[in-house]
Amino acid sequence: MNHNVKIIIAAHKKYKMPEDKMYLPLHVGAEGKKDSTGNELNLGYIKDNTGDNISNLNPSFCELTGLYWAWKNLDVDYIGLAHYRRHFAKIKGKDHWNTVLTYDDIRPYLGKVKVFVPKKRWYVIETLYSHYEHTHYTVQLDLTRKIIQERYPTYLDSYDRVVKHRYGYMFNMMIMEKSLLNDYCTWLFDILFELKNRIDMPELSAYQGRFYGRISEIIFNVWIDYEKNTGCIKKDELIELPYIHMEKINWWKKGTAFLRAKYFNKKYEGSF
Repeated sequence: MNHNVKIIIAAHKKYKMPEDKMYLPLHVGAEGKKDSTGNELNLGYIKDNTGDNISNLNPSFCELTGLYWAWKNLDVDYIGLAHYRRHFAKIKGKDHWNTVLTYDDIRPYLGKVKVFVPKKRWYVIETLYSHYEHTHYTVQLDLTRKIIQERYPTYLDSYDRVVKHRYGYMFNMMIMEKSLLNDYCTWLFDILFELKNRIDMPELSAYQGRFYGRISEIIFNVWIDYEKNTGCIKKDELIELPYIHMEKINWWKKGTAFLRAKYFNKKYEGSF
């Protein structure tokens, strides 16, 4: 049986894209964007302000406006999310574009595996909570915990366990059975919309204001932990995949910012 898979690629600018037909470039944050002539910005991609959408929330929800769009508007067997500068890979190699995951690579697992995730990111000297504390603002995480306690109390043990981990599945990347994605997105966006209703942080910079996307990275792990512990996702129904960055990372800058955040409370104010 051939399962229909669509992996959206969240992008806000024109960029080289994988040629495999399972990939769907998506212009995230398209609502209200203009080009240099004042006309509606057209990247040549489907826009996340079509159909049922939350495109206007992109400045704070980041790639989640793309996930929401895919959830509400795609009728396929599996839905995935990747980034224009970060992709799932079959192997790691020097020629990144030749290592990007293809449909033929994933086809043997479809119908057997429910969730594909990027390999764990390890923080080594930080827990997920302490890293967030040093680089962002924990009032956001703490209020998220309170909402989970009120609305999804059975997930609270998973939350308390996950934030103590020194690793996690990050970047909001996944490939998931549509029925399971529906369960996840219903849970996720209910929590985030309630967080948006309750929290008031008007003094944040544009970079720090993107915290809904960062919160979701952490609570994705909470959801996975709960689903695994309750048997909804069995051990052999989740697979970790390599991931690759399409551009060189400035590890010196990243490492320096990490240490400044940990030891001198210097919050992050940009990507690396």
